Amino acid sequence: MEREDRVTDLTLKVEKIVDETSAIKVFDLVPANGAALPPFTAGAHVDVAVTLPDGSRDKRSYSLVNSPAESGRYQLGVLRDANSTGGSAYMHDGVHAGDELSVSEPKNRFSLDDSAPQSLLIAGGIGITPILCMARVLLLQDREFELHYVARSPEDMAFRAEIEALLGDRACLCFDGGDPTQGLDLEGLLEKRPEGCQLYVCGPVGLIDAVREKSHEWGWPDAALHYELFKVEDAKATKPKDTAIEVTLAKSGTSYTVPAGESILEVLLEAKVDADFDCKMGICGLCATKVLEGEPDHRDHTLSEDEQAEGQMCICISRAKGPRLTLDI
Repeated sequence: MEREDRVTDLTLKVEKIVDETSAIKVFDLVPANGAALPPFTAGAHVDVAVTLPDGSRDKRSYSLVNSPAESGRYQLGVLRDANSTGGSAYMHDGVHAGDELSVSEPKNRFSLDDSAPQSLLIAGGIGITPILCMARVLLLQDREFELHYVARSPEDMAFRAEIEALLGDRACLCFDGGDPTQGLDLEGLLEKRPEGCQLYVCGPVGLIDAVREKSHEWGWPDAALHYELFKVEDAKATKPKDTAIEVTLAKSGTSYTVPAGESILEVLLEAKVDADFDCKMGICGLCATKVLEGEPDHRDHTLSEDEQAEGQMCICISRAKGPRLTLDI
């Protein structure tokens, strides 16, 4: 979270829940007290307070799928994840129409470039939620774009009928039957970049990595590629062979020992060090910090090669290749 004291929570009422597919529910949230909702922009998400199986409370991030022009509601699409730690199960089983939820104000780390002459939108599975919001905005602004959306099957494709009706031939829908090699033709999509075109992709890590690889092969600049991961299957801040490291904060000169079983961020937060963070999975990049001494062991899925070369590291998940690091904190 962007320093917890900055977060403002809203109390929202669940107005309606729709079974979009057998595994995806759509939640319409409205103000519980009739107050106006804070505005949001395409690509934004909110953090929803959830109750986990052990009774503890935590937060889960969900993208806003409706148009920002709809000022009276937030609409979320939530996939029931078989590997969930409890967040999506709570949303599917524990939340009902009429319930009230504690929800953060919208935040956006996946925003549209308002100056781009053309946009290419790519979505996989539940990654359609922020991408569809972007498509709504681009359509409303009469800007040039196309959407390419892949799902396992027609029955698994959320918002299919709405997308076909809303976007027509701007949208290309395909089904891979669970085999990524039968999905999107990334080679054909990315081999030629229209002047000024911006690329947006959201979906599973395999899709993100494939788009990053192909876009780099065909010369797309890093600045033209925008992506968001909802989760990373192997996102772990610690690994079996990790050892303790020493982390020194340059501005205070204070050093901390980071045990093998904890992340740098966890140790700093325990010590009441003021640090920005959100996802804790190496996805959002909010915790990126400059390394002044030592060699980081990068485990994130957000920093570009240029950013890593400049000495940035995500302290929520990355560690050190050697025994110590000095950070610009």
